[in-house]
Amino acid sequence: MAISKDLYPSQEDLLYEEEILRNPFSLKLWWRYLIAKAESPFKKRFIIYERALKALPGSYKLWYAYLRERLDIVRNLPVTHPQYDSLNNTFERALVTMHKMPRIWVTYLQILTRQKLITRTRRTFDRALCALPVTQHDRIWEPYLVFVSQDGIPIETSLRVYRRYLMYDPTHIEEFIEFLVKSARWQESAERLASVLNDSTFYSIKGKTKHKLWMELCELLVHHANVISGLNVDAIIRGGIRKFTDEVGSLWTSLADYYIRKNLLEKARDIYEEGMMKVVTVRDFSVIFDVYSRFEESTVAKRMEMMSSSDEEDEMEEDGVEDDEDVRLNFSLSVKELQRKILNGFWLNDDNDVDLRLARLEELMNRRPALANSVLLRQNPHNVEQWHRRVKIFEGNAAKQILTYTEAVRTVDPMKAVGKPHTLWVAFAKLYENHKDLVNTRVILDKAVQVNYKNVDHLASVWCEWAEMELRHKNFKGALELMRRATAVPTVEVRRRVGDIKDVPVQMKLHRCLRLWSFYVDLEESLGTLESTREVYEKILDLRIATPQIILNYAFLLEENKYFEDAFKVYERGVKIFKYPHVKDIWVTYLTKFVKRYGKTKLERARELFEHAVSTAPADAVRTLYLQYAKLEEDYGLAKRAMKVYEEATKKVPEGQMLEMYEIYISRAAEIFGVPRTREIYEQAIESGVPPKDVKIVCLKFAELERSLGEIDRARAIYNYASQSADPRSDPEFWNKWHEFEVQHGNEDTYREMLRIKRSVSASYSQTYSILPEHMMQKDKMVDVEEARDELKRAGVPEDEMAALERQLMAPTSTTDASRDGGRIVGFVSAGVQSSGATEVKPLTGNGEDIELPEESDDESDGEDNVEIAQKEVPAAVFGGLARKREEDGKDAEEGGENGAAKNLGALERIKRQKLSSVN
Repeated sequence: MAISKDLYPSQEDLLYEEEILRNPFSLKLWWRYLIAKAESPFKKRFIIYERALKALPGSYKLWYAYLRERLDIVRNLPVTHPQYDSLNNTFERALVTMHKMPRIWVTYLQILTRQKLITRTRRTFDRALCALPVTQHDRIWEPYLVFVSQDGIPIETSLRVYRRYLMYDPTHIEEFIEFLVKSARWQESAERLASVLNDSTFYSIKGKTKHKLWMELCELLVHHANVISGLNVDAIIRGGIRKFTDEVGSLWTSLADYYIRKNLLEKARDIYEEGMMKVVTVRDFSVIFDVYSRFEESTVAKRMEMMSSSDEEDEMEEDGVEDDEDVRLNFSLSVKELQRKILNGFWLNDDNDVDLRLARLEELMNRRPALANSVLLRQNPHNVEQWHRRVKIFEGNAAKQILTYTEAVRTVDPMKAVGKPHTLWVAFAKLYENHKDLVNTRVILDKAVQVNYKNVDHLASVWCEWAEMELRHKNFKGALELMRRATAVPTVEVRRRVGDIKDVPVQMKLHRCLRLWSFYVDLEESLGTLESTREVYEKILDLRIATPQIILNYAFLLEENKYFEDAFKVYERGVKIFKYPHVKDIWVTYLTKFVKRYGKTKLERARELFEHAVSTAPADAVRTLYLQYAKLEEDYGLAKRAMKVYEEATKKVPEGQMLEMYEIYISRAAEIFGVPRTREIYEQAIESGVPPKDVKIVCLKFAELERSLGEIDRARAIYNYASQSADPRSDPEFWNKWHEFEVQHGNEDTYREMLRIKRSVSASYSQTYSILPEHMMQKDKMVDVEEARDELKRAGVPEDEMAALERQLMAPTSTTDASRDGGRIVGFVSAGVQSSGATEVKPLTGNGEDIELPEESDDESDGEDNVEIAQKEVPAAVFGGLARKREEDGKDAEEGGENGAAKNLGALERIKRQKLSSVN
């Protein structure tokens, strides 16, 4: 074959050819030659590569560059093109010397994989693994596994390759298992997965946990139960149930599903039942129960379908069979057909069990509440409430209720019980009582009182329930005897016997249970005698377990039976036993009963009781006692002593009640001694009585009192005093009242003084107050004038007089005095001075509105009428209630004569008698 002239060296190539001829083994020269011919056709470069590789067959650089160029040529060609064969041959020639180079092996293997040459590719992979060192095998195994995972590769080939790979790197067994699952090799995948789970040193490179791997194994075993053999599926899944408590429900259902796929339906039912009886969470129970119910429904539906199809077949067979035919003589029938014909109609061989299956499904649905309750009891068998709910589930079935109560009282430990364990015994006894079985009721209660409960109240409740049961059946003596038996104090022998026990039984503490004694007392009051009831009360007091209510009940009992002194002795014992705040009710009741009983006959004893009560009472409880004390003095004692009691009460009560106490004190003093007497109380309250926050309230009431008495100046002085603690910004109510007071009773100067004090107080409360400049003071003066004009307008003063007042206020200082007299406002009382002329100033010492009358002679015959001065009566409130009572008592004394002396003499009566004696 002739060689084309284009492949021969050109004139430009002679330089490179000469150098190569001189040194043909220089890689540098060959590489320079190839770079220079980079734009030449590949055929020419092919000749140069072949010549270079013939001279330098061990050059990796030349081989790699040559192979890359040949790969570029076949990149867009189909795998069936002849160029691929040439490429494969080139790779084979390169591997003769480059067999230790993994890059060339990987490239060659990728080209073979693309060509789908399975056998050649597999053998080439094997040659690569044999040629390369073990440290570089991972570069070969990666494309090898990709190759065997392709479609079309025989499964056996892939399995062999994967097994060899696991010998090289066992950590990638998960990939092998996934390949087995993908290839439907269920037996080997299950075995491999089981071996992984049994290996305690296994570490998943994909981050899978033992739990996830176990669930995958269970899924394999269940879904392919008919294929996988050799593994104890039951033991494997039960091991997972014990190990993974959060998947118990799904694992139980998986185990049952396994037996269903094995067509072992009865075994599957047993598994469902076992699972429901062993799970301890409601979630797992719900999972099992739902799957179980669906299983039963599916079996019923399938059986009904089978029955409908079998009925049609039987009808067809009956049409072709004679009635008198003896099937035992028909030797042409098979064993199966013969068996079916002989057993046809026999009840044990009846396939029509739809009713049985429906009944089984209905029973399962009815058992759900009891099964769910069993789950909760497995969580905590000492939960009393759940046992009560279980009994309620079996309502109407007395036998099951009795069995449930029996199991409950045996299972529940009173020391670990959640709830009240004694209620189980009580409910158990009531169950027998409701069925009129009193003998067994008493037996149950007798056993109940012997149980060592955690709390004494539980044992006392059982005794009380027992006694109530006897009362319901009219056995009153038996109920009293039970209470005596329950409250009996343990003997010395019994105490010594249990003295060495670490945990003393509650039966040894029962005699000090107040609940039991209270019930016993109620029974004695209802069924026993007074003496027996008093004995019970005395025992309670001797045991020192009495409460204030017990004391009150004991005293009421004695009072009802007219034992008043004994009742008061009980009260005395109560106030000695208890302290505040428990003794408060006893003191109040004692004092109330004593005063009601004796009144004034034992006044000194009552005073001693009150003094003792208030001396021992704390500040927050003394108010009621002082009010009772004062009421005693008002009704039966001296009014002055009552006032002293009120005064002492104002000092003893806490600050929160001090204002209220002063109000009561003032109201009583006003009613008894008159309103003027309250001035001293008000002054005392303001100076050293009520807390600072209540001083303002007292001052307002004091000012209102003075205003009602006509003492305007005293009221204004009180407002002035109280204004120091009233911030105008936070307490506008006070200033509004003072403002109304000045509008009604003041004049121009007093009103301006009020405004000045208001500004002063506001400035004292302000944190940014500073001295104002002169022009600002003038502005404030104008503001005062505007405020005064508005107030006068609201007061009804005519506009012209308001204008005159404004002109007077705005006039210069030098002319102010001269213009005041002519512009004086009617209805206002000036508090300043008035001048009669421009230079004469006359101080005002009286009321500016007094009318100056001309001097009159002593002669009354000048024909003028005499002026009569009107007199106003003093209000009756000024004199108080004592004066009114004194007058009324005087009239009664005159009318009644000697009959009045026979009346009970209180404080008011003694004042009347003293007044009458002084007059006589």
